[in-house]
Amino acid sequence: MKVLFAGTPHVAVPSLDRLVADGFDVVAVLTREDAPQGRKRVLAPSPVASRAAELDLPVIKANRIDAHAIEQIALVGAEVAAIVAYGGLVPPAALEMPRHGWVNLHFSLLPAWRGAAPVQHAVINGDDLTGAATFRLEKGLDTGPVYGTLTEDIRPDDTAGALLERLAESGSVLLSQTLQGIDIGMLEPVAQTGDVSLAPKLTLEDGHITWDQPALGIRRRINGTTPEPGPWTSLDGQRFKLGAVDLLPEVEDLAPGAVRILPGRKPRVLVGTGSHAIELLQVQPAGKKMMPAADWARGLESAEGDATRKQVIFA
Repeated sequence: MKVLFAGTPHVAVPSLDRLVADGFDVVAVLTREDAPQGRKRVLAPSPVASRAAELDLPVIKANRIDAHAIEQIALVGAEVAAIVAYGGLVPPAALEMPRHGWVNLHFSLLPAWRGAAPVQHAVINGDDLTGAATFRLEKGLDTGPVYGTLTEDIRPDDTAGALLERLAESGSVLLSQTLQGIDIGMLEPVAQTGDVSLAPKLTLEDGHITWDQPALGIRRRINGTTPEPGPWTSLDGQRFKLGAVDLLPEVEDLAPGAVRILPGRKPRVLVGTGSHAIELLQVQPAGKKMMPAADWARGLESAEGDATRKQVIFA
């Protein structure tokens, strides 16, 4: 079966690799245009574009599927379009172009978490289970009928990034199996049923940690916004980024946002919350790289003479 593959970020690359490895005729790859990367803002191709070039596949670059992009898509003669995190809307004029339509791999158990950030919202919400679904794309936001699903447990220490990596690999198999079923005429999509929840794209403010919230909710938000848009707090008026944390239910005497540094060869950094304390394991002060929280605590001790006496409050 001739396949048009549409995708942009790293999470879409496993699906492209899987379809090629499973023998599909990928006639072209649709991805977003080169974008500025790094501090120098140098234009660079998307991860999918780079991988397509390595596989010697034709590439169509478009941030919007406009009339010109539709003309290019029509020329490749695809029988189906497989789409994974392309990052743009597919207009009605393009939806019916391939004979079998557009098959979207979405990283949730639809109709739960329709939208751009399903994995992040599942982690922040404290879901125990998530998964992936393949569905036929239609005009509504992730509303199309479902071909197949898979499930994945959400582990207590899962970040959105780690969970998404697992789903990208297992989801690539689901996408391939879905296209195989469509190709032989043995698979028909079924309308979505169940409670709908929405997962809009996260903003920088979604990563702002509010310390009067319960510790478990704070850890979920930290994990759910890692790596993007990134969890952070404020220290002395500057953004202070946060990495992994542990829960410390036995410590209940710290005010929300108050920091206690336990001295020693490897200092420990505790922060009060609306319930009990958490321990910071990794931090990134303004202008620095991510580091062990113990190293940051040693720096405070060196600067202040005694880190246990310095009053540190996160906001």
